[in-house]
Amino acid sequence: MNTDEIKLLLTAKLGADIVLGEETEGLQPALLIDPDRIVEVCRELRDNPKTYFDFLSCLSGVDYGGDANRFGVVYHLASIPYQTRLTLKVSKENTRNENDLPSFPSITPVYGAANWHEREAYEMIGIYFEGHPDLRKLLLPDDWDGYPLRKDYSTIDKYYKGIKID
Repeated sequence: MNTDEIKLLLTAKLGADIVLGEETEGLQPALLIDPDRIVEVCRELRDNPKTYFDFLSCLSGVDYGGDANRFGVVYHLASIPYQTRLTLKVSKENTRNENDLPSFPSITPVYGAANWHEREAYEMIGIYFEGHPDLRKLLLPDDWDGYPLRKDYSTIDKYYKGIKID
């Protein structure tokens, strides 16, 4: 199935408001999905025999920059039997306040592989995943302050416990 056919399938099954838009330029066309319904979309794409997207190959958090005040998540799905790939994107505006993290539903109930991907996006960009079973740090020390992959991140101290930070 191509992206247009998948879009038609999703809107017929889940309603016209499920797909908010499309990105058709570039190497990987993407469907822009209602962020509150991403779990529902992933479950449909995985369980529908016409699509059978059985593999989450990548999940990435995105900081669209300080001017946009927008954060997002990009999901790369693959159907191994049909040898098909699909990119889904969700995004929300956010104040960039560390006490008010951007939040999206966790897709770990649909794809177990999302567990570590979501933990990394939480730790490095500060995207909170509602319903995640174990949202704790993976790469940085537990007492690390801030989110190093945010576009506005800067290290306050030049040293962390005696180790120079560049």
